[in-house]
Amino acid sequence: MTTSTKEANSESILSDIAINAELADYSPVKGCMVIRPHGYAIWESIQKILDKMIKDTGHENAYFPLLVPESFLQKEAEHVEGFAPECAVVTQAGGKELNEKYVIRPTSETIINHMFSKWVGSYRDLPLKLNQWANVMRWEMRTRLFLRTSEFLWQEGHTCHSTHEEAKKEVMQMINVYKDLLENYLAVPVHIGEKTDSEKFAGALDTFTIEALMRDGKALQAGTSHDLGQNFAKAFDTTFTSQENKLDYVWQTSWGVSTRLIGAIIMGHNDEVGLILPPKIAPFQVVIIPILKKNMDNSLVLEKSKELKSQLEQLDIRVKLDDRTQISQGHKFNEYEQKGIPIRLVVGARDLENNQVEIHRRDIQSKEKGVPLENLDNRIKDLLDEIQNSLLNRALEFRNKRTKTVTSIEELDSVLNCEGGFARAMWNGDTELEKILKEKFSASIRCLPLEKELSEDTPCLFSGTISSENKEIMIAKAY
Repeated sequence: MTTSTKEANSESILSDIAINAELADYSPVKGCMVIRPHGYAIWESIQKILDKMIKDTGHENAYFPLLVPESFLQKEAEHVEGFAPECAVVTQAGGKELNEKYVIRPTSETIINHMFSKWVGSYRDLPLKLNQWANVMRWEMRTRLFLRTSEFLWQEGHTCHSTHEEAKKEVMQMINVYKDLLENYLAVPVHIGEKTDSEKFAGALDTFTIEALMRDGKALQAGTSHDLGQNFAKAFDTTFTSQENKLDYVWQTSWGVSTRLIGAIIMGHNDEVGLILPPKIAPFQVVIIPILKKNMDNSLVLEKSKELKSQLEQLDIRVKLDDRTQISQGHKFNEYEQKGIPIRLVVGARDLENNQVEIHRRDIQSKEKGVPLENLDNRIKDLLDEIQNSLLNRALEFRNKRTKTVTSIEELDSVLNCEGGFARAMWNGDTELEKILKEKFSASIRCLPLEKELSEDTPCLFSGTISSENKEIMIAKAY
């Protein structure tokens, strides 16, 4: 299979699952998408979990305007250069030309810094730790549902600190919060690593990333955390008087994840049927489908189904009872398989005569008949934990299988252009390698991983030399 065919298949898998699972649909606005209720409910699940994590680490939510004065972006040179090609600009309002153009926010560092410069004056005002749930727009040339759209939803954290050391601790704290979210809730294993200078956030000193591997062999940057140093503080004159009565610029961070996480779920957990949802973020974890027959008394089946729903909800299990009569049972089964619902309970009159139900498990496409009603609620709770762990282990096994050590460009070619996956290697820092990766392989250095696996006697894949100065890197094709 050629590389272009692989990419086409990958894009088809993503769009087919997103459409068939009723997560999203294409919008009449170029490059944008409509997030449907099932897709938005997944985002709300993620948002609820992450919002608590953010608040538990001492941050507060705020909201800043969608429109950013164009002059604000001009104040930080690297920032404007990095985002200028992606900016959508408002030039008219109220039927008149604007004296100053407004940019629809691609990110909010500049306008937030304008406010920080008003709010921070003393060390007593620090640390200042805010988070914003919002939408942003980046005018993408080639878009994919959830993974890369012109408009998307996200959260962006912004903090000010009195020392660089404190800011760096914040950067690492939040990238580890993201790792926790991905691995323990989305069941997507990630590597934490540092971006190269060419890949870091525009205007940052350093960028740390979590990199995941999708089932098509491509890497996904699932979240980032940036050490902004004093760059934005100097551009916006955000200063504070220290305890020593000295005037200094604040040290800043920013960090964020987006609805791209739904793309990570789609491409990280799927099979030939479609989407598989990890139970912890599924809008409802169990769907109960009573077998309703025409021209018959279905009251007993419905009553027992409602009773089961109540029992499961008492264990904090999210449950949906589908008692629609205008839809066939087969149609319902297919709908919930496509939507990736972890467990399906089928309740029929004949089974109830024997105090039994039928359990369908989505992740392994299993069906178990004759399951006793006794202690069913606890069994379902345990099964949900089993499914969550199984999905994470499956993803870990896949990532390990698709991660290879390479010591030459030739070995790299066999990894990237055959199965795909992560290539671990040593690198002497020559940026010429990044050009070769982009031009020859349409790949990039995803990160310099914090967890090292290679020994110092592994040669640089670019120069072939062994040196204590070599750095360990992870290379992959990415979205």
